[in-house]
Amino acid sequence: MAEPTVLVLGATGNTGSKVLRMVRAEGTRALAATRRPEAAAAAGVSEAVRFDWHDPAGHAAALEGVERIYLVSPLGVAEPRPVIEPFLNTAVAQGVRRVVLLSSSAVADAPTGLGALHALVKETVPQWAVLRPSWFMQNFTGDHAVAHAIRGDGEIVTATGDGKVAFVDATDIAAVATRALLDERPHNTDHVITGPEALGYAEAARIVAEVSGRPTRHVAVEPGELRERLTAMGIPSEFAAVLAGLDEDIRHGAEDRTTDTVQRVTGRAPRSFRAFAEAHRAAFAPAPAA
Repeated sequence: MAEPTVLVLGATGNTGSKVLRMVRAEGTRALAATRRPEAAAAAGVSEAVRFDWHDPAGHAAALEGVERIYLVSPLGVAEPRPVIEPFLNTAVAQGVRRVVLLSSSAVADAPTGLGALHALVKETVPQWAVLRPSWFMQNFTGDHAVAHAIRGDGEIVTATGDGKVAFVDATDIAAVATRALLDERPHNTDHVITGPEALGYAEAARIVAEVSGRPTRHVAVEPGELRERLTAMGIPSEFAAVLAGLDEDIRHGAEDRTTDTVQRVTGRAPRSFRAFAEAHRAAFAPAPAA
């Protein structure tokens, strides 16, 4: 039986770039979906195809020969179902039989928002998996408010209180996604993906300080104050309210759990937060002066 061709959306993102690499490492053809395939090729990304959520006329060409999709919702779209549903219908009509959706452990099944995609995928394609990872460890090292705060004044401000999160490495998420895409038997399930331990932000800050040698601490504020801080940073007030609400959910224990998904699906243990921090020590260094 011929190997399937996989279309990877979000191919330059935290998980998509890793899924692309892992799928190819197993000898399966993987296409990187991007709005600028020429730029991707110049950056060394082979087999990139033009894809733009807001240009449905080009979707059929991007899907040519594709049998499986790693699906990442379009950024900044509060109601993605009207955008994604016609794409999935086109995909199925052209022979796609399996879709692996990246969602979040913080997103419940719902008739609107990102939660509406869970049912859409299950109803549209015969083979599927919904990935629901906890908060990314990469938030501490990339272009995220937490990472900027660590490199800046060494203060991580949240409204999570003493609530805990089982932070997960994007590499572990991608490993689960790769198995869901390539295993002969479809998973047809939701995968809640976490790291091996649940930590409060105070403990995570302590680990970062120990690893980096720089003072780092957690500053706990109320949700209303966090919302005001985020708005002052230029984040739209509605989105700031959503982010503050997610922190409040953590405060009340919504993310205080671990699962065996990474071990069970991939056969290896998930990476610990300390191991991640040690591997990314340089990322905690202060930003260079302008």
